[in-house]
Amino acid sequence: MTKLSFFFATNVVPEEKIKRILTQIGQRGAFPIEPLPGGITNQNYRVGNVVIRIYDPGSKRLGIDREHERVCATTAAGLGIAPQVIAFLPSEHALVTQYISGTTLTPETIRQPDIFPRVVKSIQCCHTGPLFPGRFSPFETVRNYHRLATKHRVSFPDNIGEVLLLLAEIEDTLHSVEETRPCHNDLLSGNFLDDGEKIWILDWEYAGMGDPFFDLGNFSANQELDESQCQTLLSLYFGNLRSIDMAHLYFMRLASDLREAFWGFLQIGISSLDFDYREYAQKHLDRFLRNAATPQLTRWLAEVKSG
Repeated sequence: MTKLSFFFATNVVPEEKIKRILTQIGQRGAFPIEPLPGGITNQNYRVGNVVIRIYDPGSKRLGIDREHERVCATTAAGLGIAPQVIAFLPSEHALVTQYISGTTLTPETIRQPDIFPRVVKSIQCCHTGPLFPGRFSPFETVRNYHRLATKHRVSFPDNIGEVLLLLAEIEDTLHSVEETRPCHNDLLSGNFLDDGEKIWILDWEYAGMGDPFFDLGNFSANQELDESQCQTLLSLYFGNLRSIDMAHLYFMRLASDLREAFWGFLQIGISSLDFDYREYAQKHLDRFLRNAATPQLTRWLAEVKSG
C-alpha cells in the first residue's frame, strides 16, 4: 500500500501509551521518542534500540491479521532479512521490533546496478523460507475490497464490471502455472532498508502464502521498472529469462495495480482521513487499463494457458 505520513490524522505522539509499552517489555532509561515516517495502518516510533509499531485495530477490514504479521515477521527475522521481533502486545495494538540503522531505499536507488541484485536476493530468501500462516491472493483481495466498498455505498466507474471480468480471466489463466510460497505482498521501496551489507525487508502486515510472481509484479510496479528492467529482475531471480515468466510477471503487475485501486475505493467508504482516496484509486485503475491495452495481452494469455 502507499505510504502516507498522517496516520489517524494526527501527529501527536502517544507518550503515555509508549511508556506503558516500554514498561511491559522491560525497557529502562530515558530515550527520545522519534516518529518514523510512513504507514497508513500504523504509527512507527524509534525509542532507543527498538521500534514501536502501533497499528490501527480497524485495519482488519483491509485483510490484515496482526497475529499472522507477528509470525511472518518473526520467521523473516529468523532468515536474517527482517528485524527481530521483541514483543507483540495486542492489548496495546503494538508490535515491538529491533531498530536497524540504515538507508531507506527509493525506486531510483533500488534500480542502481549495485543495489538491485541485493534486493532480489532478499526477496528470494523470503520465498524459499519456512511456511507463513495465512494465504494471500490479489484476486480474492480485490473481490473482498469491491464487496466491502459496495456495502459502504462507494460509487465505481462505469467500466468496473469489464475490469473485474478481465481480472477473473487472468486469475483463471494463471491457475496452471502459479506456485505457493511465503510472500511479502507489499514491496514498496520504503519497505527496503540498506545497512551497507544487506537489504532488510520491513512491514510484514500483508505477508502470507501466495504466488511469488505477485511479489515480483508488485515490486516491478512499485519501482516503475521498464521492460528491460523487468527482464533483469527475472534473470536475477531465476538465472534465466523465459517468455512465459514475463507474461506471469505482467499479469501480476496488473493484479497489483487493481489491488491498489480497490484498496483506494474501499478507503473512500471506511476512512476518516483527509486524503483523496478516489484520486489514488483512479490513478491505479487508469494504469491498469493502460497496461492491459498492450497488444501482447492476447498472446500472453494464450501462451500461459498452453503452458
